[in-house]
Amino acid sequence: MMEKIVIKGRGALEGIASGPAIVFPDSIAGNSGALGDVDGVVYEKGNINYGISIKNAILVVPCAKGSNGFSAHFKGALIAGVKPAGWVSTKIDARLGVAIASMNMPAVVDFTEVDPIKVISTGDWLEINGTTGEVVITKKNSD
Repeated sequence: MMEKIVIKGRGALEGIASGPAIVFPDSIAGNSGALGDVDGVVYEKGNINYGISIKNAILVVPCAKGSNGFSAHFKGALIAGVKPAGWVSTKIDARLGVAIASMNMPAVVDFTEVDPIKVISTGDWLEINGTTGEVVITKKNSD
């Protein structure tokens, strides 16, 4: 039986999204060369998810990282059709807030009781509700 865990944060942008989680323990840089604007692939040197596409995934980050251009690179992925499905963030900051708003996608942020980075693993299936702040995690098979 698949294990399901429910955690609660604050809904930052309304809507419901689901997809596989990609967990970025040290976030992902939002600067030139870190994210492929046309293919959605992570090219940030040293990133644990180097070479993985963000397309249709739920990105799990502690916060934004990099320059104020952070949101522009994710908006480029949206325009190219390789955007993520949604965001889960331990703590929202201005750069991530602009990215979420400009992409108009569901997001759950500002967790106080649990750190999503410690509970969610890459490959887990997430269902996020940006209205209620609920995140349902279906743990991937560990077989």
